[in-house]
Amino acid sequence: MAKVTPDNYRFGGSLRLHILPVFVWLAAVAGVVVLFQHRAARFEVLGMAQGQVRQIAATCTGRLISVPVELFQDVKKGDTVAIIDTVLGNENLEAELATVSAEVQHLMAQLVPAQEQLLAEASDRQSDWIARYRRFSVDVEQARLAILEIKTLIETDRMLLEDWDLEVRVSQELLDKKAVTSYDLQKAKVQYDALAKKIGENEKLLAGAEEDLKQAQLRRDEFAQHQPHYPEVDSALEVIRKAIMVQEKLVEQLLARRKPLILKSPIDGVISQILRRPVRRTGEGIVRQLIRRSGEAVLEGEPILTVADPEPSEIIAWVGREQLGWVHEGMAVELVKSTKPQLIAMSRVTYLGPIMEVIPQRLWQVPDIPQWGRPMLVEIPPGLKLFPGEVVGIKQADS
Repeated sequence: MAKVTPDNYRFGGSLRLHILPVFVWLAAVAGVVVLFQHRAARFEVLGMAQGQVRQIAATCTGRLISVPVELFQDVKKGDTVAIIDTVLGNENLEAELATVSAEVQHLMAQLVPAQEQLLAEASDRQSDWIARYRRFSVDVEQARLAILEIKTLIETDRMLLEDWDLEVRVSQELLDKKAVTSYDLQKAKVQYDALAKKIGENEKLLAGAEEDLKQAQLRRDEFAQHQPHYPEVDSALEVIRKAIMVQEKLVEQLLARRKPLILKSPIDGVISQILRRPVRRTGEGIVRQLIRRSGEAVLEGEPILTVADPEPSEIIAWVGREQLGWVHEGMAVELVKSTKPQLIAMSRVTYLGPIMEVIPQRLWQVPDIPQWGRPMLVEIPPGLKLFPGEVVGIKQADS
């Protein structure tokens, strides 16, 4: 048995005194590591409440007639928010309508000898059915030409009616200023009323002509179902028929261009922006923003205003690189609303973005140093009232 000497006792006590601080230091390091991991696991980030935001842009080039809404006005889905005139200043629709009208007259003149020729051929063949079918076909084409002729007259008169309407309003203003006599105003009104009456009568004639076309087509189709068909009947009128189709398409295009483009709100919301037109004046380096006015040209794709949902539907936040491993879809989080009334609510992560992206500048820790993060969406629980753009604290919920 070894004998314990005072030297051995002093050596063992000295060793324990030296080892003890080492153990204490190792324990402190282990505690710091555990605390650091726990803190990293309990991430804390800032997010912003967001809702639907729709930008309304011109779908074609034209002139702005009006924006019948005000900034911060409530709108419903389908409400008119902008009206654009699609007829440009260098377009002369009156001349185009006159050209179509002349072509219609030319086709009508061609149809008369064609009708006589068809009837003569039918007589030569002594075929009552061919003659009757050709008469039915000619009746259909005559009805279509009559419709085209009336439409061109109506549209031409409508353009003149707009001019007389302007004349009436100008005469009224001048009369109020005693610059003209009441006779001038009365004369303009008489012209306006007469033209409006003519348009009304022609619209009735157009309705009658369209009904005549339906009846003529019905008679022709019913007759064709019960009798043998002769291809030469159709081929004899094919050239004129195709020419009439061309004029019909031209009239449809002209009528479509006459109608203003009406832009409607795609959602229920609030007019959050009425965008202005940037203008850079000669010799100035600053781009000035001018309010859009009626008659101003707008380009296709150019934004006019923005409609925003007043109730945010979700919160978007960005997770830093150090916290990526702790976040997953479906995890529980706490939402901290710092504005009054201050609230803490439970929610969950609904979506994680696929890539890292630049965080909005207002959420940067250092204003001049961009930050990157992986976006995530957090649902807004019932009862938590937020404004679009409001900043909310988000942290991992306690396990």
